[in-house]
Amino acid sequence: MRHALMALAVIIAAPAAAQDAAPVKVEPVTFLSRDGKTQVKGYLFRSAATPEKNAPAVVMLHGRSGAYSSLSKGKYDATTLSARHKAWGRLLARSGYAALMVDDFGPVGYPGGFKAGTYKDRPAAVDEVVYRPLHAYGALRYLQQRPDVDGTRVALLGWSNGGSATLAAMADDKPGDMKKLGFKAGVSLYPGCGLKRRFAKDGYTSYAPVRVFMGTADEEVSPKLCESLVARSREKGGDIAIRMFDSATHSYDTPTKSRQSVKANAEAKAATEADILAFLDRMLKDPAQ
Repeated sequence: MRHALMALAVIIAAPAAAQDAAPVKVEPVTFLSRDGKTQVKGYLFRSAATPEKNAPAVVMLHGRSGAYSSLSKGKYDATTLSARHKAWGRLLARSGYAALMVDDFGPVGYPGGFKAGTYKDRPAAVDEVVYRPLHAYGALRYLQQRPDVDGTRVALLGWSNGGSATLAAMADDKPGDMKKLGFKAGVSLYPGCGLKRRFAKDGYTSYAPVRVFMGTADEEVSPKLCESLVARSREKGGDIAIRMFDSATHSYDTPTKSRQSVKANAEAKAATEADILAFLDRMLKDPAQ
């Protein structure tokens, strides 16, 4: 069945600055969510640096704006993925990973995502605590069924609302099969850490290591709330840490002129990429792990 789901690969051109980088192939795929009914879309990034067999992998979850560029004009495919998602897919593929960008807003009728300030008006189908983690686990199960991926070495990475979904997905409240065959690590970039008060009473702990990244000048979510969640989790013995970047904004890693013209954002972007790659290499490539 998985072979039937594989479409022709799309090649996204390499950035000019990466002179020695191999082209990155992007394979459109579909897979069943763990909700048992939603057919989710995805885009699998690979390059010559990605092992042909038993590759470590990363599942990526978009933020509230969805997987695609605001300039997509109704065309939703690999070519119109947002600049941030293309950049991270390429970076991970060229670093030796199979990187699966998930579009779980499109299949439930919202491919263009949502504007800022609309949180209270969004439908239950895009709930980042209840439903989006199920789509992430659908992506994990899909990768575990592929012969070219090592299903025991898969991490979850998300931005903003997808970062919140990442935290929820990594929480130590999942059924046994999810944890036993679950993600090896989680990475959450500038998430909303309220998580619908799911962990307000008992606190938050993850079943695998989690790393959080955000800026002190975030204009959409609360850095203090995330610092508090991480601190309380660490008090309970959780393997979670947060790195805060002074004066960096929300979406500071987006490779657009408007974001990268801010010095704090550019510095935070470079540091975040280095930190995340080091963390993923340790968690997914180090035999000791």
